[in-house]
Formats: sequence, C-alpha cells, structure tokens
Amino acid sequence: MSLAERIRPAQGSPDGALVLFHGRGTDENDLFPLLDLLDPEQRLLGATARGPLSLPPGGAHWYVVKQVGFPDRETFQSTYALTGDWLDEFLARHGLDPEQTVLGGFSQGGVMSYALGLGAGRPRPAGIMALSSFIPAVEGFELGDASGLPVAIGHGTYDPVIGVEFGRAARDRLTEAGAEVIYRESPMPHAIDPGFLPDLADWVSRAVGTRA
Repeated sequence: MSLAERIRPAQGSPDGALVLFHGRGTDENDLFPLLDLLDPEQRLLGATARGPLSLPPGGAHWYVVKQVGFPDRETFQSTYALTGDWLDEFLARHGLDPEQTVLGGFSQGGVMSYALGLGAGRPRPAGIMALSSFIPAVEGFELGDASGLPVAIGHGTYDPVIGVEFGRAARDRLTEAGAEVIYRESPMPHAIDPGFLPDLADWVSRAVGTRA
C-alpha cells in the first residue's frame, strides 16, 4: 500500500522537493495551492499526499486522535512507517535526496512533518515547516538530532484545536536542541496565516539553497 499523491512539476530540473501534508479530515488537494505560494518560481518538485486513514467525520486522517499532543500509538506508528516508505520512494523515483527536501504540513500534517524530519533513523531533510501543530509524544517513537536543522513554526494565538502552548513548546524544545527556528504567532484560530506565507517562501528558498 502506498499513498495517493498529487504532483506539481518544477520548471526545468528541480533543485529539490517541497512535500506538504494536510490536516485532519481533508486530503491531498487541500494544501496543493500552497506549493506555488511557497515556491513561486517553481524551482522545486512539489507534492502533496493523502493520509491513509478514513475516519469520522470524513476525509483523510494520519492517526486517531485520543488526546492532543499524544497520537494513538498503533495508528501513528503504522502511518509513520507507511508515509516514510512513500516519501523515500517518491524522492528516489525523482532522483532527489532528503537533504534537498522541505517537509511541511498543517495540524496533523505538521505532526507528520516533525515525525518524518526528526524521527530517529530517518534521513535529515532540508527543513521542516509546522503550522498549527505539535511534536508528537508517542511510546516507542524517538527524536533524532535537530542541531542546525532549519525549522519554521507558525501558530494561532487563539487556536482552540491545538493550543498555542504546543507551538511555543516545539519552538523552545527545538531551539534548545540547536535547531535554527523561526517562529510566528498570529492573532487567529486554527488556520494558516496568509501574512506568514511570503516569509515562509523566503525560508523555503534558503533551506534548499535556491535563493537567486
């Protein structure tokens, strides 16, 4: 089993990849428009993937939610393995390396970006972008070295779904671990701040070394 995916080609030979993971209850189409906003010159191969689980109230999911911050172990571990295999195959298929790849996502998708970019034994990416999200705490899941890793975090101060304290905790934990963290807190609920996107586009470009 693999993941359904949607691809946005680069203009010419790609300098790397930008892979985005959607939030709970949507699909690979939800964040697809962000690929052009985050990589307007289309220097990167863009991709979005669909979570493998179909759960109430509908749409695709990455894991079962029992407590915010603590994904259900069984479904998380299964999805983590499956999505890691998909990501590795996707990059190999297109002749790209993990260190050329920015992983990003919103809500549950940000959790998967953290997991795939920081999980012990996983290849190190060019950067991680997590919006309205958290670093997962799951029995048996361990984090690897974050030293020097570019990480961009955005969170709504008034987020009623994943409280802003999770964004702040990720910022503090990764900063202490030596990651190169940029953090934006916006006066909004559980959503992506459009005003943060131009800064994120610059950050993506720097992370993969494609600044003109």
